[in-house]
Amino acid sequence: MKKLILCAAIVVAAVSAKAQQTYKFGHINGQELLALMPERDSAEAKYMAYGKDLEEQIELMQVEYNNKLQAYQQKAETWSAAIREAKEKELQDLGQRVQEFQMTAQRDLQAQQSELLRPVIEKATNAVKKVGKDNGFTYIYDVSNAALAYWNTEQSTDILDLVKKELGIAASSAKPAAAAQK
Repeated sequence: MKKLILCAAIVVAAVSAKAQQTYKFGHINGQELLALMPERDSAEAKYMAYGKDLEEQIELMQVEYNNKLQAYQQKAETWSAAIREAKEKELQDLGQRVQEFQMTAQRDLQAQQSELLRPVIEKATNAVKKVGKDNGFTYIYDVSNAALAYWNTEQSTDILDLVKKELGIAASSAKPAAAAQK
């Protein structure tokens, strides 16, 4: 009977010790962190260049369409019905190709952005996880996510400086203008 009481006392002590365990909470503005990462600037430059190339191609197609439309409008009255019909069909097909290219370009641009930012986001995520593990955090919240409605700054640690240190970003790096306004 004494052994049973002793075992019960040990179990109760273990359960109450676990219940009294304190949790360490942290938070970070993930958007601010990404804006501070030099890799993001490189990804953004590639994204902008890709977008500019697509935009130039769309402009060239639009100029071609406008030139053919202008030629059609100037000469339509002098053409036979068969030539007019062929030219109208050509204009319609070219207009449709321009629209399709614009939609495809928009999808490609979004895919390019995701592809370029994926390694940057992965690096930031891994750094946050490492800081969390190394510093004994139970939870780390990304406050740039609109789902987080409240956090107590006295009970939650802002880990941005720890993650910047982990990533080798200078501690004096200024907050980006968009993040500073929040």
